[in-house]
Amino acid sequence: MRPLAPWQRTLWLMVTVQALMSFAFSVSGPFLPLFIIQLGVKPLATVDVWAGAVASVNFLFAALFSPLWGGIADRTGRKAMVVRSCVAIAIFTALMAFVQNVWELFSLRACMGIFSGFSAAAIAMVGTQVPEESLGFSLGWMTTGQLVGGLCGPLIGGLLADKWHDYRQIFFVTSFVAVLATLVTVLFIDERFIRSRSGGTRLGFFASLHEIATHPALAPMFVVVLLAQVVAFGVQPVVPLFVRALAGNVSWLATAAGLAFAVTGLADLLASPFLGKRSDRIGYKRVLLISLVGVALFTIPQAFAHNIVTFIALRFGVGLFLGGILPTANALIGRMFTIDRRGQVFGITSSATFLGMFSGPLLGGLIAARFGFEAVFIAIGTMALANFIWVALSVRERSSSPSTVAESRS
Repeated sequence: MRPLAPWQRTLWLMVTVQALMSFAFSVSGPFLPLFIIQLGVKPLATVDVWAGAVASVNFLFAALFSPLWGGIADRTGRKAMVVRSCVAIAIFTALMAFVQNVWELFSLRACMGIFSGFSAAAIAMVGTQVPEESLGFSLGWMTTGQLVGGLCGPLIGGLLADKWHDYRQIFFVTSFVAVLATLVTVLFIDERFIRSRSGGTRLGFFASLHEIATHPALAPMFVVVLLAQVVAFGVQPVVPLFVRALAGNVSWLATAAGLAFAVTGLADLLASPFLGKRSDRIGYKRVLLISLVGVALFTIPQAFAHNIVTFIALRFGVGLFLGGILPTANALIGRMFTIDRRGQVFGITSSATFLGMFSGPLLGGLIAARFGFEAVFIAIGTMALANFIWVALSVRERSSSPSTVAESRS
């Protein structure tokens, strides 16, 4: 067996770190509303409001601050930003074990969003260390790491909550996982850092809007990533309720709802590396278009599913194509810019990612409340088709990457 190249070693270690941090982000999902009740919030309708606010506030603040951290990464190094975000998440998660009311919990989740910036740093780290011809493959595996952690986190979090009946202890477990990710990054990951020729531009969210609006390549891709995340997260609030509408109040309702989520993640996990590698060969734009139309074709029919088996099969189909969107979109973005600017650029597009994660569930919930569950699947599927048309008309794929700083110096 041939030894791994340095970039391959960095990639697999970063996939591991991505999985650990995705686990840390998602482990509290199953018990967060129950913890809010334990903090004294009532009635149940108020608990629902607080659960939504606490779960989404970190995405909102991450969207606002990601461009800032991305610009700093171009000046100080992406590894430093990965370490900083892991440490911040470890600290704020541990502090959650000591909160006495829901406002303190809300504030710590907001701080986690402000100081994390993990997604932008991790993508920029990989995007600046791997060969250009392996960019799609590498970002596909990063998505796989994220999915593995996202699948394991809620499962283990729920099991620990049922076993210990003490939600506060689980926050310490989560903090330990973030510390472990920090140690892996510090001790085992090496970065070939090339300082930005501009010294690293520090852009806040609103300043980055000007950068987006005035850049002919970045503006279309910002919209692509935002819509992709709205499509990915827009149906999540209604899936358990739609499953209940299909199956009725059966004893295995929670299992069926969990399976509807799990099969999408499993399909995504299987497809992301394949689609990422394929995009390196046949073109990122082509795979992105195929993925968007596939998501639409499997999402819209969900509105007309009349049994659980059909619905779950369609959810699996969505997952197969969903795994091709973000890796190829990020690869397209990466190849539009030189390596020394990718921290800032991925910071800006991470804002689109987090805005989609924040607004998608809100939009899905509003549509369901006004027009019913079926309308959510039709609207989200139509939005995927709109994204397909947008990519086809407005996104231009470079035949080769801009020359890097390293190349210009050689």
